[in-house]
Amino acid sequence: MLQRFTLLFPLWAIIMSMIAFAYPASFSPYSAAITPLLGIVMFGMGITLTAKDFMLVLKRPRVIAIGTGMQYLLMPFIAFALSLMLDLPMEIMAGLVLLGCCPGGTASNVICYLAKGDVALSITLTSVSTLLAFILTPALTWLYIGQAVHVEIGSMMVSIIKIVIIPVAFGIVVNTLYHKYVDRLRNAFPALSVTAIVFIIAIIIAINKDNILIAGKLVAVAVIFHNGLGFAGGYFLSKALGLDEIDARTLAIEVGMQNSGLSVALAVKYFAPLAALPGALFSIWHNIMGSVLAAYWSSDREKKGL
Repeated sequence: MLQRFTLLFPLWAIIMSMIAFAYPASFSPYSAAITPLLGIVMFGMGITLTAKDFMLVLKRPRVIAIGTGMQYLLMPFIAFALSLMLDLPMEIMAGLVLLGCCPGGTASNVICYLAKGDVALSITLTSVSTLLAFILTPALTWLYIGQAVHVEIGSMMVSIIKIVIIPVAFGIVVNTLYHKYVDRLRNAFPALSVTAIVFIIAIIIAINKDNILIAGKLVAVAVIFHNGLGFAGGYFLSKALGLDEIDARTLAIEVGMQNSGLSVALAVKYFAPLAALPGALFSIWHNIMGSVLAAYWSSDREKKGL
């Protein structure tokens, strides 16, 4: 039951977005809850990990380096290039670039599982990019838009440590020390994370109702291309670098799916509510497209006997 609830995340996100758009006053007062809700999501990620999950870094360092490198090189550059090509307003550009500079999203692990990819590799890549986020996300955001928008690198690093690193680390410790008890609730944590992300999306949609009416189509175009180029770039670059089909599909999913919740939290705190809109829309879209891609690759793998 809980697993089915988790897999239907795109549906819940769309439904709650529609409700928030129709009744914004029901959600807009809770903007302060975005950061604690994201902390719950990050704790949920940590609770599924143990120290052993990071051993793959030592066993397959080249693949991990390629995946992490593409995550932090491709997605920020694509976001920046799209912003210039579409002539996005500065606040939306800041939000899209910030989104591109964020680590891989936890939903990528579920999508990778559905696509019959290398789940262990996906989990390791998500974990590594997440742990590097407190340095790379602020630094890359400043590199791309620091000349046009004030980026508080030091403060942003501290925020990511509080929002991401500490909850994830706490989750790993709890799982390591109380694994037998945690294992009984294994399916509950992804469902809890989905619930938290859905409410974050609803809050952002409610806050940005007027902005959506004005710039919603433009942001949607930017998000669709950002996500699509991330999937395509991750896949074809992996193949060009000599990785096998399963690894290429895994990296494509990992690169194309961002921690949009983190971008939303940081955008609201350091830029403006409008800057959080790309992350909110991305949360919905990348799960929809990820699910479609997973269904196609899963079927294709069965046909090829992979």
